[in-house]
Amino acid sequence: MTTFAQIAPLLEGQAIEVPSWAYGNSGTRFKVFGTPGTPRTVAEKVADAATVHRLTGLAPSVALHIPWDLVDDFAALRRYAEDLGVALGTINSNTFQDDDYKLGALTHTDPKVRQKAVDHHYECIEVMHATGSRDLKIWLAEGSNYPGQADLRGRQDRLAEGLRTIYDRLDGDQRLVLEYKLFEPAFYHTDVPDWGTAYAHVAALGERAVVCLDTGHHAPGTNIEFIVAQLLRLGKLGSFDFNSRFYADDDLIVGAADPFQLFRILFEVVRGGGYGPANPDGRSDVAFMLDQCHNVEPKVPGQIRSVLNVQEMLARALLVDRDALAAAQESGDVLGANAIFMDAFYTDVRPDLAAWRAERGLPADPIRAYAESGYQAEIEAARVGGSQLSWT
Repeated sequence: MTTFAQIAPLLEGQAIEVPSWAYGNSGTRFKVFGTPGTPRTVAEKVADAATVHRLTGLAPSVALHIPWDLVDDFAALRRYAEDLGVALGTINSNTFQDDDYKLGALTHTDPKVRQKAVDHHYECIEVMHATGSRDLKIWLAEGSNYPGQADLRGRQDRLAEGLRTIYDRLDGDQRLVLEYKLFEPAFYHTDVPDWGTAYAHVAALGERAVVCLDTGHHAPGTNIEFIVAQLLRLGKLGSFDFNSRFYADDDLIVGAADPFQLFRILFEVVRGGGYGPANPDGRSDVAFMLDQCHNVEPKVPGQIRSVLNVQEMLARALLVDRDALAAAQESGDVLGANAIFMDAFYTDVRPDLAAWRAERGLPADPIRAYAESGYQAEIEAARVGGSQLSWT
């Protein structure tokens, strides 16, 4: 069986991007809750994200959401982040909170509304230039609620045109990352509801257009690891939005509902070349990101727990003896192959990971280290007055 010592070097390249919105207030459509110490500025969000990285060594970048994270000087924000030891990562667009987008943005029948949505993405690309970000992530809350309400084919044609216009504005190594979601807020049809639709659009755009797989955006029982394998096979898996859900898109801490699913997904990432020495720097082009909101739990510890969960399940996935597994699969040893797979999943790597962190000057127990650091009390005392940030 593969040992932890054998896979330990492969953990060096792990990087998990945390979302800025995870540090703001959030809730459900019924209520958004305020909590002491919640950031009032984008800089305070970045400071919280930097604290997660400082304690875990796993979160070297923070994603931004526009316009939630608009600032007057993104170059200055970039310098501030770098001084704290993190980078500004993926730029997420927002075409779902403006009245003009009630019936669609890139798919709207009114060319003025479509142009407004395109111009917003142009603004996001300018932000990318200032922040040094590689990825523009697009999630579209577009669709219809009733049969006959919308021309399904026409909306796809307009979507393709809008995405092409945005894609053509990118330069250098910048990528367009298209996210899909089964449903919500449109309930009859969604314009980008599944990986196949997302793939069809990005494949038509070019090599720098890829798919984002949000683990919460699927029907119950969907074999997500199969989708991972397919997108990797096609060369179109650009990134993950890791989260966990019990019903629909709950955006809970990744691994909370089904850690075995996370393990299975990460095994396919490793098997398909989505992690590891695919590039000279030891990292692949597949970005590991979180997309989570912390409604009732403290935010910074929630993000610490999240990145640790991903690290733990990646370590277990790396422990799978792939040579033995392949031999069992090829010989038709059904139970033997399953046993090899399950042995890795059931291996408790937490003591080894604690030692691995300690060897690198990181806290063996980052959650405890955060509790003992006094950071929470410090931000609660300092962040008094002003308006707490949220995604509303």
